[in-house]
Amino acid sequence: MQVFTIANRKGGVGKTTSAWAIAHSLAQRGQRTLLVDCDPQRNLSLILPQLPPDRHIGLVASGDATLAEAMQPVGPNLWLVQATEAIVAAEKVLGTQMDYIMVLKNALTGLDTQMDYVLFDTSPSPHSPLAVAALTASTATFVPVHPEYLSYEGLTSLLDVVARVRKSFNPGLRVGGLFLTRYSPSYRKRLHHEFVEMLRQDPILGPLLMHTTIRENIALAEAQVNRQSLRNYAPGSNAYEDYEALTQELLARSAE
Repeated sequence: MQVFTIANRKGGVGKTTSAWAIAHSLAQRGQRTLLVDCDPQRNLSLILPQLPPDRHIGLVASGDATLAEAMQPVGPNLWLVQATEAIVAAEKVLGTQMDYIMVLKNALTGLDTQMDYVLFDTSPSPHSPLAVAALTASTATFVPVHPEYLSYEGLTSLLDVVARVRKSFNPGLRVGGLFLTRYSPSYRKRLHHEFVEMLRQDPILGPLLMHTTIRENIALAEAQVNRQSLRNYAPGSNAYEDYEALTQELLARSAE
């Protein structure tokens, strides 16, 4: 079982959309996939089929349920541990506990025979206990990056957290890759291209930069409003094509 966190310490870079699209792509390939909504904004839960409210991430954060006990089906080969309004209070309590950083790693118990992939969608907040706990539970993190300076700041901050988590709690954690969102080499945005070139030239970040980029596409928002996958809503769209290619590259990097 592979466990991935989709993370960046800046909002608006496409974390939730990417977790959603990658999970659908994995599920459509026959991979048993679990999405876990660890973000108090709950956007991931709001763009997937509505679920009964009795099982949610708050129960996992409080130690009252494992992920296997809290998950519910949202499609073929696809499950969700949803976030409800209870997540805000649960995360505040979680942050006061000495062992909070291990809560999601411990909650993986029993999943390895049921799931092929687990994807955590996390908050951009630097003070989010669930975000750090997700990294502690993960085999790799994949980082969506919008080509602008503030996104770079969020990226470097996240990499610092990854290094600290790896050193103290999860030596197997690695950065699986960085991928650009709302970007294409064909776009006429000089500053964006300069940012991408800066990433490529960086001795640490350059090797992490993935080849696939995610273009802007209205089909993403439309599919989410309709709580449908890209394959069902817009199989001919650039968004579907890009996320299929990204998932293929993610799988290749994970196998290295």
